[in-house]
Amino acid sequence: QVQLVESGGGLVQAGGSLRLSCAASGRTFSSYTVGWFRQAPGKEREIVAGIRWRDRTYYADSVKGRFTISRDNAKNTVYLQMNSLRPEDTAVYYCAAGVMAPGDHIPLHTSNYPYWGQGTQVTVSS
Repeated sequence: QVQLVESGGGLVQAGGSLRLSCAASGRTFSSYTVGWFRQAPGKEREIVAGIRWRDRTYYADSVKGRFTISRDNAKNTVYLQMNSLRPEDTAVYYCAAGVMAPGDHIPLHTSNYPYWGQGTQVTVSS
């Protein structure tokens, strides 16, 4: 069982930056694939970035070059550095984790991640 707690959300002006943190319980967290998802009002939850234990990463096209996902296994924490934020980045951001099949593939769908945090609101004003 893994428990995830997100933090770092808030209100920021367009062009600004935020860093989200996802702190996890469990001694084997380093072996989990972690995804950052977001859900805007009226829209489906979508993945924005993912990372496997070997630091293999994935980014949605909408955030490439602006967001960076990283992990500190010693702290059981995964980060999402968000730069050059835009109003369309406004959403509730969730981190999710799961143990995936061997390989470098990072699943993109919510159904692949059994563990979820409570979410943190990110609001970008224009």
